[in-house]
Amino acid sequence: MICNSCPRMCSVERNNTLPAKGFCKMPYEPFIARAALHKWEEPCISGINGSGTIFFSGCSLRCVFCQNEQISRKPFGRQVDKNGFIDIMKRLEEMGAHNINLVNPTHFVPFIKEALEKYKPSVPVVYNTGGYDRAESIKNLDGLIDIYLPDLKYVSPAVSKRYSSAENYFEFASKAILEMHSQVGECVFDGDGILQKGLIIRHLVLPGNIADSFRVIDFVADSLPKETCMSLMSQYTPMRKNENMPELNRRLTTFEYEKVLDYFRERGLENAYIQQISAAKKQYIPDFSDFGI
Repeated sequence: MICNSCPRMCSVERNNTLPAKGFCKMPYEPFIARAALHKWEEPCISGINGSGTIFFSGCSLRCVFCQNEQISRKPFGRQVDKNGFIDIMKRLEEMGAHNINLVNPTHFVPFIKEALEKYKPSVPVVYNTGGYDRAESIKNLDGLIDIYLPDLKYVSPAVSKRYSSAENYFEFASKAILEMHSQVGECVFDGDGILQKGLIIRHLVLPGNIADSFRVIDFVADSLPKETCMSLMSQYTPMRKNENMPELNRRLTTFEYEKVLDYFRERGLENAYIQQISAAKKQYIPDFSDFGI
């Protein structure tokens, strides 16, 4: 397969041999780092039983603050074919998962499309992405994804280049999010408050960067209905000391986070999940030493 799934558009042949070519360094059939019930997503995603998370290895970004670096830069875990992937989804369903949550799926869209066309779970399917997606790839998933859970990390090209080696991040993420919204619309919940369909836009507020957080909120307020749901996260956790980016060597302050929440209200948006500053703990990062199921 000639791969142009993500905005890197490497145009490389992706097969199932290693070492793989392209920015993500992943073969066509994915490596799954972990598949398990996960209770640390938004309440409407995790519910009581947990979200059936499937963590893909590799990534189309190079975030300097990545919390999952163990899996994002190499083929970590188990490689699966379509039947193996379907078996994982079925097992998560049997365990009572409220949804099947595809974490960091961007670089495996063709594989995921083929698998979901072969087997669509009985619970909602979540596309949980860093946001660096092509709208054309998202269009290929129309009717297969029930819930889109994209990050919108940055607006500033300078900031996205500095932190994620993706100067064109917002150019692509904004178009992809609009396509996601056109497919699933506003959030629809069941009687227990579990999300069944819709879009939640996540934004991690970074220390020293609240001006760009304001611009993220501006995009949502100016481009989408006021009912659009955001998840404004305060959980930034420094993973290592960065000599070249000292602003990232500390946690977010309460003052910074409150300023972002105030701006969200000022712009007239109505729905947001918010966090306590105490959410910035390494204990919430998934353990990838055990496959999970």
